[in-house]
Amino acid sequence: MVTSKRLEGIGEYYFSQKLREIDTLNKEGKQIINLGIGSPDLPPHPEVIKTLQDESAKFNVHAYQNYKGSPVLRSAMSDWYKKWYAVELNADTEILPLIGSKEGIMHICMTYLDAGDKVLVPNPGYPTYRSAVKLAGGECVDYELTEANNWEPDFDALDAVAAEGGIKLMWINYPSMPTGHLPTTSLFEKIVAFGKRHNILICHDNPYSFILNDKPASLLSVPGAKDIAVELNSLSKSQNMAGWRVGMLSGAKERIDEILRFKSNMDSGMFLPVQLAAAKALALPQSWYDEVNAVYRKRREKVFELLDLLECVYDKKQAGMFVWAKIPATYTDGFALSDEVLYNANVFITPGGIFGNAGDGYIRVSLCSPEEKLQESITRIKALFLTVKDK
Repeated sequence: MVTSKRLEGIGEYYFSQKLREIDTLNKEGKQIINLGIGSPDLPPHPEVIKTLQDESAKFNVHAYQNYKGSPVLRSAMSDWYKKWYAVELNADTEILPLIGSKEGIMHICMTYLDAGDKVLVPNPGYPTYRSAVKLAGGECVDYELTEANNWEPDFDALDAVAAEGGIKLMWINYPSMPTGHLPTTSLFEKIVAFGKRHNILICHDNPYSFILNDKPASLLSVPGAKDIAVELNSLSKSQNMAGWRVGMLSGAKERIDEILRFKSNMDSGMFLPVQLAAAKALALPQSWYDEVNAVYRKRREKVFELLDLLECVYDKKQAGMFVWAKIPATYTDGFALSDEVLYNANVFITPGGIFGNAGDGYIRVSLCSPEEKLQESITRIKALFLTVKDK
């Protein structure tokens, strides 16, 4: 059998490959500590789990669900946006629940892109943006994010690219993954203005705004943003529900209706008890976020210690559940440093180059491991460097 042309140039997702390699190393007795992927190891709130248990026991909750999601969940999502982002969303027309926000990236690309349509993609940035654009037949146009420009787009350069025509979408992501850079109101205003100048749909991916960040922000808070933008959000990170696969898309009614035309042909909605439990999670108070962030804050101090050992340079003000760090000049790129630590210290950290070549000189370390494992990673890396010095 021959695979479709749309798969040409699309490799297996990096972490899918790497986790398989780590599994093989573990079978060889290596006991790898994985500080790569951002999958929360903490559980959801007990009341969220209880809601799922209680609702699942009911006899009448196992049928197909509304393609736009439960009104209870959409209302909870609307309330959540109003409470935390000061954004008003019509629960009936401006919100679309998703089976994880990752699927929303694909839905957006399939809804709007024809063969040859161009899409602005951040470099470094989440690899799924690039894959989804290509699978939909679009063409990726990188816009580079650099430390010198504070990990923000160069709007003069973007204006020049957009003036050439053919740009249909732009993917943005703040707080940024992988760099951890926080957005300012001014940045969001510039992004919305850029989209309006060139009639480009701005697609903001916003799953990290509650992690180690005291001021969660939404692009939709900018006046007029709904005219030109949609926003993805998720319960994976902020509510510790990555495996539950609950996300959301917000935007103008027209955009929601357009994307629903594609999505409704792809799935039949989420299990109702999951939706009701998600609604419970979205109603959690400030204390929930404070408790989660207190854990991540302690872990981040350990990661800083680990990065100091590796002689990396990093910004202590970055947000999200990772730390992005510049590698020392003694390594050719982040892959070289990652491989040395993996194969000689049995610790996996993510090379920045998987997020685009602008990330080649960086690594990313996840905070999704207990302090004990982070301390053990530090111990192993210390032992590695002592061995190297002895040689």
